[in-house]
Amino acid sequence: MRAVVTVIGKDAVGILAKVSTKCAEHNANVIEVTQSVLQDLFAMIMLVDISKLSTDFARMADDLTALGDSMGLKIHTMHEDIFNCMHHI
Repeated sequence: MRAVVTVIGKDAVGILAKVSTKCAEHNANVIEVTQSVLQDLFAMIMLVDISKLSTDFARMADDLTALGDSMGLKIHTMHEDIFNCMHHI
């Protein structure tokens, strides 16, 4: 099982570190990361393995959202199954 985590906001030092640390706190393993900085706008997509979560998925998603709020970022976490259904042609 995997999830897609997206992060959007003003660029700052430590965004990747803080988001990946929050994932690790829930035992979610970061599989792949892509990020871009366009002028001062930060955008990142992470693919994380959630098969061995230490908490439930909703709790992890809520904690990532709260982290984003505290950092002035928008963090959205979506289960891979939902993501695939939304983007299936």
